[in-house]
Amino acid sequence: MTAIMYGIKNCDTVKKARKFLDARNVDYTFHDFREDGLNTIQLSAWASELGWEALLNKRSTTWRNLPDETKENINEVLALMVMEDQPTLIKRPVLELSDRVLVGFSDKTYAEIFD
Repeated sequence: MTAIMYGIKNCDTVKKARKFLDARNVDYTFHDFREDGLNTIQLSAWASELGWEALLNKRSTTWRNLPDETKENINEVLALMVMEDQPTLIKRPVLELSDRVLVGFSDKTYAEIFD
C-alpha cells in the first residue's frame, strides 16, 4: 500500500505519525505544505470526502490569528479559501491511501490499517 502524507515537518502530530509508519516500514511519500505547496483540486476533493469541518484546525495558532470576521462567517467556500492561502490551517497529518483519506493521527486507527 503506497501512501502520501501531507503536513508540515515540524508539527508534533506529523512527527508521531511518521515515526509510527517508519517503525512499520510503511512505504509513503511526505509532502510538506510549506515547501511543496498545496493543490486546490486536492483540497476540494478532501473536503468533499471528509467535510471541510474535519480539515479545518480551529485549535491552531493560525486560526486564532485570523480576523474575527473571518472566523464568525466561516463556511465551506471561505474555509477552502483560507486553507488554500494558509495551509497551516489544515488539520495534520492528512494521509492519502488508495481507498481513503485520513486526517489527524491516532495510534489505534493507524494500527488497524498498518498492523
